[in-house]
Amino acid sequence: MVVLRAGLATISRATVSSGAKLASHAALWFTLSLALAVGCGGGTYRGGEYHDEEAAYRLGAPAGDWTRVNVENQNDLAWHSDSLNAVIQGNGSCDPALDIPLVALTNHLLIGFTERDVVSQELVPMSSREALRTHVRAKLDGVTRELLLQVLKKDRCVYDFALVAPPGADFQRASETFTSMLQGFEARGVEGR
Repeated sequence: MVVLRAGLATISRATVSSGAKLASHAALWFTLSLALAVGCGGGTYRGGEYHDEEAAYRLGAPAGDWTRVNVENQNDLAWHSDSLNAVIQGNGSCDPALDIPLVALTNHLLIGFTERDVVSQELVPMSSREALRTHVRAKLDGVTRELLLQVLKKDRCVYDFALVAPPGADFQRASETFTSMLQGFEARGVEGR
């Protein structure tokens, strides 16, 4: 498992028009960096298929104004929506040592968050298995965020997905996109093994 540095360097100056917006982006990018349980990036993503030396899976890009963000060596896949001030990320890793309970994997995604309020946690069907879906309100450096986390174990692989957004209407709109993306997910297992 890896805990990452903040990905602030990937934010372009054009997207930051004020100190408040910078603080908001900083919180989102730091959140994106912490919301990583597994996966090291560096793979390829074409036609909704992700492949790297550890894992392969199908996950379509989000519809709307979401922009793919290259967070090399930090996340397999990541997207940002300027209009919703939200981030979606996905990771996969295939390693028998990751046979860890879904609750523990989910808790790892919450490292760094304080004042956690678990709104809901349930097992949901995903890729012919059960995944743990967790809705949380929490603070990161005093900034309130709303998160949807979904973690799946299948065929010696762990897949984790996170949506991080400001609470309220933006989170609700982003969560619809997130849910729609995950409905099309297919685990492909270990690439080349």
